[in-house]
Amino acid sequence: MKKLEREFAWTGQTHWGLQRNALPPLAPELMGALLHNITARVAVVGRDHCFIYANREALAFYGRPPEQVIGQHLSKVLGDTAYAGYLPWAERLFSGESLRWQGWVEYPTHGRRFLQETMVPFASDGRDVQAIIVFGRDHTELKLREEELAEQMGQLQASEALKAAIVDHALAALISTDGEGRIVEFNPAAEAMFGRQRADVMGLFVSEVIMPERYRPAHEAGLRRMESGGAPRVLGKRMEMHALRADGSEFPIEMVLWRTNVGGTGYYTASLVDVTERHSAAQQIERQRDALRQSEKLSAMGSLLAGVAHELNNPLAIVMGRASLLEEKCDDPALLADVQRIREAAERCGRIVRTFLNMARSKPATRENVSLNDLTRAAAEMLNYSYRSHDIEMRLHLADELPSVKADGDQVGQIVLNLLVNAQQALAAREGERRVLIETGVEARRENREPRVWLRVSDNGPGVPAELRGKLFEPFFTTKPEGIGTGLGLAMSRSLARDHGGDLTLEPTSHQGGASFRLNLPISGEPVQESAPVPLQAVDAALQTRVLVVDDESELTELMREILESAGYEVATAESGAVALALLDTARFDAIVSDLRMPDMDGATLWREIDQHHPQLSRRMLFVTGDTLSPGAREFLRKAKCAGLDKPFSKADLLAAVGRLVE
Repeated sequence: MKKLEREFAWTGQTHWGLQRNALPPLAPELMGALLHNITARVAVVGRDHCFIYANREALAFYGRPPEQVIGQHLSKVLGDTAYAGYLPWAERLFSGESLRWQGWVEYPTHGRRFLQETMVPFASDGRDVQAIIVFGRDHTELKLREEELAEQMGQLQASEALKAAIVDHALAALISTDGEGRIVEFNPAAEAMFGRQRADVMGLFVSEVIMPERYRPAHEAGLRRMESGGAPRVLGKRMEMHALRADGSEFPIEMVLWRTNVGGTGYYTASLVDVTERHSAAQQIERQRDALRQSEKLSAMGSLLAGVAHELNNPLAIVMGRASLLEEKCDDPALLADVQRIREAAERCGRIVRTFLNMARSKPATRENVSLNDLTRAAAEMLNYSYRSHDIEMRLHLADELPSVKADGDQVGQIVLNLLVNAQQALAAREGERRVLIETGVEARRENREPRVWLRVSDNGPGVPAELRGKLFEPFFTTKPEGIGTGLGLAMSRSLARDHGGDLTLEPTSHQGGASFRLNLPISGEPVQESAPVPLQAVDAALQTRVLVVDDESELTELMREILESAGYEVATAESGAVALALLDTARFDAIVSDLRMPDMDGATLWREIDQHHPQLSRRMLFVTGDTLSPGAREFLRKAKCAGLDKPFSKADLLAAVGRLVE
């Protein structure tokens, strides 16, 4: 009668009818009423496998009237499949064994049912077993409910395991408290964030564990308000505040808080994220914005300087050239010394402007052997008056016979000048004696390292606080009051020093009590090369050379004419490009010296006209310009393959450039 899974229990041999009944016998009518109305299924099967009896509960289960069950074969009532499952047990049952089982059975009319049955053999008068009495109950609904509960329990356990895994492996710190604020959950991320173990904080007030003291009163007041039914103010909102680590340090966090009701009890859970890196990044971005604003200011200043430089270099070139010519005419030694000072001062101004412009256009440094002592004396001389007017004593302790250094003299001189200006500004607010000590020397030779010269500039000012020493060489960082300095001097000086293979550092302490900066540069070991004079053969060649000078600045035109004529050149001048073209149509010239920026027709337009009508002469043009920052000027000179000479220039510079042009 059974097809699917079954559980059996053997009760041994029992022959009903042979046992003496301890209970009084029941009347047939009473026995019939009892069997007919009992809530369990009762059926009797004969040896021929036909139903002898079936009570009302059994008939209802089989879904048939009595006449279709009583006397009918099992296979007809239960189906062939269920009957085939019953046959293996029939022999055991009719031999006197009792069987008890439970399990799922597939019935043709009822489908899959979970049954519990007891099958007992019946015999009387010592004869063989005559029938099998079957007692059964249908526990399908109970079993289905039991399986449903088991499945729900399994799902609940899986859900709890999943939630526990999420909480345990969440990147955010998760902290749960009861309504009083005592911690009931503290995940691993919270342990890592706050430096506390879960076992140590369970049951403690969350305010005492992670909150700075200034937040605790508001937190406790909020808990009381919400527990008394008040409206929440912070639930579900992102908030930024500071939290407290186990070591007492504070750090910024972002927090979201929500409330959960479990069995009528309220719990609060906070998700917290450490935003220290985000705050640091925001501060860095703000610093970069400040730096960008400063850079934009400097860029605007550079664009303005491009035009100003042209106007400034013209008179500087005139002063330098006229001073050079005047030197040749002076016989009075005292007057000659004054003229030389004028020329040297003009040349110094020109070098300063040229150095700044070279740095602005990233021009490669021109390296030659220079004396660090000479550069230091020149910078000290330049600032001597400013130091005296500010009541600052400047002392120079320069080493004798200091080796030369292969470097860009203008750039190294700018470093020294920046250090002296920096020291002067540092002493501006100091009361009493003000001193600046400038020293040079040679470092002791180290293994596998080239010998170096060094320069130290130290002052007795306020010094640099320890917390600012690491930022001192950052661009745009300054400790000076607003309006004094841009914060670029030290950063630019260190960059120039490192470009030369050296370094600029702030020494740990100064023996004067203020700040001490130390510059070191590698020694070249090459002899100092003096400026080569103009070759005699170039002067001889100049006697047969005709040069056309084109410039709208009449004084500069006249200066170049006199310089070239003093070297033996035959010179003609033109105040514009149009006049120059007219002269080229009427006379022969071997070279042209032209300004690059001129009104009406600039130097580039003049070159194109000459290249078209006098192509052999377009390769012998020298362009002088003070517009050294202009990308257009550099690009034109590169494409035209013409030489250039930056203003201001000396007599030797002009003669050397023209000499190379006419060779």
